[in-house]
Amino acid sequence: MRYLIKLLAGLALLAPLAAHALDGKAILEKVDRNLEPESYESYRKLINIEPSGAKKEFIVYTVKKGRDKVVTLFLSPASDKGRSTLRQGDNMWLYIPNVGKPVRITSLQSVTGGVFNNADIMRVDYSEEYNVETIEEQGDLYLLSLKAKTGNVAYDKLKMKVDKKLTLPLEIEAYASSGMLIKTLHFKDVKDFGGGIKRPATIETDSPLYKGYQSIMLYSGLKKRVVPDEVFTQGFMPRIEELRK
Repeated sequence: MRYLIKLLAGLALLAPLAAHALDGKAILEKVDRNLEPESYESYRKLINIEPSGAKKEFIVYTVKKGRDKVVTLFLSPASDKGRSTLRQGDNMWLYIPNVGKPVRITSLQSVTGGVFNNADIMRVDYSEEYNVETIEEQGDLYLLSLKAKTGNVAYDKLKMKVDKKLTLPLEIEAYASSGMLIKTLHFKDVKDFGGGIKRPATIETDSPLYKGYQSIMLYSGLKKRVVPDEVFTQGFMPRIEELRK
């Protein structure tokens, strides 16, 4: 009986700690929704900067539906105008006007040729692709260690620094399965886009694999929007411009 009393007393002391335990999955899902609505449209400028200082800029229009369907239309430069990409989960395609049917592309390739790869440009929910392995608190931050759910994901592991107050990422380190750092994403310039959307308007990335190169992603016109499932098919890729009318 004395042992049972001690055991119950010990459990009572642990109860507040258990109640305070961090739910990594819930925090990651909140990060996803704070970054963007589940279904939305946006405009982005992608800027690639070379070590010489030379720049190349792209403007793209993007629509996402649910957790893992994304289409993107290139508006400029003129050489890329009319190109579109489609992502359905792990599957990706590129459509080039006057070439014919869409061609498959991979997450690690880059349709813009910069440090951002296709997985960055056509990003789906982090919680769709990753499980939270560990989470800890460090001052005003949550530190999340994420592991890819499958081998089809661009990065095997992510280390994410999250602002506690805003539940938004500040920095993400992306790693290969070998443990090599592939790139670091820096989230900056939190902006109120209206409609309850308040998130970083700027994402900068650099990579030890591309020393001296940098890519920047600038968001504008981000708002909630739901479109038909037909939009996220290969047959609709030549018609994405219709969504902007």
